[in-house]
Amino acid sequence: MASQQHATLTHKLRKPLVEKLRRERINGSIQQLKSLLAPEFLTRQPDSKLEKADILEMTVCLLRRLKSSDGAAAAFRGGYSRCAREVAHFLSEERARTHIPPCEEEDSSPLSATKEEDSSPLSATKQEDSAPWRPW
Repeated sequence: MASQQHATLTHKLRKPLVEKLRRERINGSIQQLKSLLAPEFLTRQPDSKLEKADILEMTVCLLRRLKSSDGAAAAFRGGYSRCAREVAHFLSEERARTHIPPCEEEDSSPLSATKEEDSSPLSATKQEDSAPWRPW
């Protein structure tokens, strides 16, 4: 019976301390969000004091916008890559049908670089900086 009372007393003493540490973690994380998203907050409410709920709502809105813009960019890259593959396929079929010999610099053309799906931003920059491919 004494050990049960001791356990209950220990629990009663520890509970406020554990709760205080939990609140400190939550408040610390909210402060980190606020500092990370400071420009977003300044554009929305430059002179008002933000409550924790405001910070969380703005964070959710920003994350939703980022998620939708990432989806749009991925769809664009996928469509561009598919189009480039179709053009390369069409040209190779046309070359075979008309008996046009392949050009010497075929491997360095932007179309041959898009045969392999490479969605890294660096490869897109390299393709943009190179001279445009022209069939003539």
